[in-house]
Amino acid sequence: MTTVAGNYDESLAMGLPDCGCGYTHPSDNFFAQLSYDYTNRRTTDAERERLAALPKSIRFTRGGRRHLLCHGSPRRINEFLWDSACSDAFLMRLLREAGAETILCAHTGIHWQRTLVDGGLFVNAGAVGRPANDGRTEVWYAFFGAGRHEAEFVPVAYDFEALAREMEEEGLPPEFVETIRTGWWTTCLEILPARERARGKF
Repeated sequence: MTTVAGNYDESLAMGLPDCGCGYTHPSDNFFAQLSYDYTNRRTTDAERERLAALPKSIRFTRGGRRHLLCHGSPRRINEFLWDSACSDAFLMRLLREAGAETILCAHTGIHWQRTLVDGGLFVNAGAVGRPANDGRTEVWYAFFGAGRHEAEFVPVAYDFEALAREMEEEGLPPEFVETIRTGWWTTCLEILPARERARGKF
């Protein structure tokens, strides 16, 4: 399976002191640091070498369209691109500067896509690491079926209760566990624009 590096991968590979998530609020950074420290302590040197070898982006042509896969954005690995905060003009400029008709990114943890008037497509695939702040315990990924121009967002059901118990046994913060059990974010909320935050519980 081919994948691109995210900000966690980059930080772990380089031995950086934090996740490089791009948060600005102290509360967001507090919980991000707890998560990163937990992961950093458990990442082996061999795993860091594998993470360091991941590409920063992937380009391919499919159905005559140029695709770019990246983590945050074509500009920065930790740029947050929210549906409510991105104008069509801004997304078209990103596509044009990246030399692509389709861009797939992630980082925000909330999936969305938009087809633009010039035919460009921008897809935020969401995350498989935690629910999408929608009150559902599933996680999501974006799937492009044969001949499809737009993405299909697919929910993935899993034994979330087993994961929650394991997190408790590992001594992770109860806020992290609550998100897994309820599907609502309890941390890293300050980065959310008003519209994305309004759809949540907290």
